[in-house]
Amino acid sequence: MSEKSELRAATLARRDAISPAARAAHAMAAAEHAKPLLVDLRGRVLSGYFPIRSEADPRPLMSIAAARGVELALPVTTPAGLLFRRWHHGDPLIPAGFGTSGPSPAAPSVIPDILVMPLAAFDRRLHRIGYGQGHYDRAIDGLRADGHKPLLIGLAFAAQEVEKVPFEPHDIPLDFIVTEEELIAVQCA
Repeated sequence: MSEKSELRAATLARRDAISPAARAAHAMAAAEHAKPLLVDLRGRVLSGYFPIRSEADPRPLMSIAAARGVELALPVTTPAGLLFRRWHHGDPLIPAGFGTSGPSPAAPSVIPDILVMPLAAFDRRLHRIGYGQGHYDRAIDGLRADGHKPLLIGLAFAAQEVEKVPFEPHDIPLDFIVTEEELIAVQCA
């Protein structure tokens, strides 16, 4: 088993051990910590996700963003990779690949200005481990190739932090990580 696989298994086990009630409280606390990132964004597009398994829930953060005039989107897994579709609270959801739910094909595709993504593990250098499929890395590469540079925000529980994530050339560091305890940014020396 690779070092990334071992770290992923360990941090997902810690994440799974968090009770549903604690996860709900943590989601609210994380949304509060994210507020400084959600200033002066009226008309911008934030792509969140609907949580699966024991993922940190971005819906409170998304609600705050929507109340501040931010348009929302959700990712949909397609054979070509992740596609981001506009979504409003209350819109119907359909299976969107990888066990997730997302907007129907009738919802317009959008380009996110802010990308909130789940994490399996993270470190203080803003490196992340996902589920090992590379969906977000490829989506970010595609957005950048088209001239877009979305703000990258990882959402996780503090229990998912590790000392050091093995970083490979294709890995893309985040701009911020939000947990129930804090907003993490790269510290300048």
